[in-house]
Amino acid sequence: MSLPSLPARPPLPASTAVPVSAPLGPVARLVDAVLAGEHGPSPASLVATSVFWIHHGTRLAGGATTYLNQYVLVRLGGSFGGCAFEAGEITPEICRASSGAPLDVLLRTGPLPLRIAALDAYLAETRPHRAAAEAGDAERVTLPTGTPEVRAVARDAAVAGLLDVPKGSRVALIGVVNPLVAAIRERGGVPLPCDFNLRATQWGDPVTDDMHAVLDRADAVVATGMTLSNGSFDTVLERCRARDVPLVVYAQTGSAVARAFLGSGVTALSAEPFPFSQFSADETPLYRYRHRTDTTHSTSHTGAGVRGDGA
Repeated sequence: MSLPSLPARPPLPASTAVPVSAPLGPVARLVDAVLAGEHGPSPASLVATSVFWIHHGTRLAGGATTYLNQYVLVRLGGSFGGCAFEAGEITPEICRASSGAPLDVLLRTGPLPLRIAALDAYLAETRPHRAAAEAGDAERVTLPTGTPEVRAVARDAAVAGLLDVPKGSRVALIGVVNPLVAAIRERGGVPLPCDFNLRATQWGDPVTDDMHAVLDRADAVVATGMTLSNGSFDTVLERCRARDVPLVVYAQTGSAVARAFLGSGVTALSAEPFPFSQFSADETPLYRYRHRTDTTHSTSHTGAGVRGDGA
């Protein structure tokens, strides 16, 4: 008995098939450089082994907020690339349409989160975070076994530790998670929380959705990798460059993408490749980078920093 043949792979949604080079911001220029073979093998010669998505919710003990996150993930060889997205932005059909597709197709077309996940997978495969740690350009940090609360506190305390600013400094927090607000305060910083989906922190601090207002006031900025998924990363990066203020990125989304800007706007990075820490109660690694300004190491070195759910 013969099995019925599978239908042909559906095309990527036409409404989102926008050339990434249209807005020539920093991320778009990076994509163009990757497509031109400036960062490694031609993406046209590579195939996305698997594309899948995850939808999950998290509420930490004692909190009143349930964090709802969706990720699209691309596997390329021995590496994964990930990008968070807003509910309804893409549908599960994207997985069938994209699995097995040439990587350059994913980089050129389709929804922005898929393009970021593909870019992240490419950059992670050309230089895995573990290889950067072995070379001394990153520090491997092991998150402890434990509850989500234990692991989240460990991540967020480490992110705040990346901030090298005096006490009383105003710290813009682009993408709010309560343990990170607490960690910034514990180090003498004054959080300026900004988030598109939250209106108040656990302690009642008002949360603005006006990113420009906090970027203009901040002495330092801590931003989630999720800014890559909505296109606001370019704005954050260029504003920090213009004002010459430190930018710390904590990333599950696009951790290898954010690493590409270390030393050119990004001061320090907490990189957490897939599988993310919230999907395990066991020890898991993350990688910490800090830009070096000396002449012997021109790109990155160890720092301290982490964060997890929804980064």
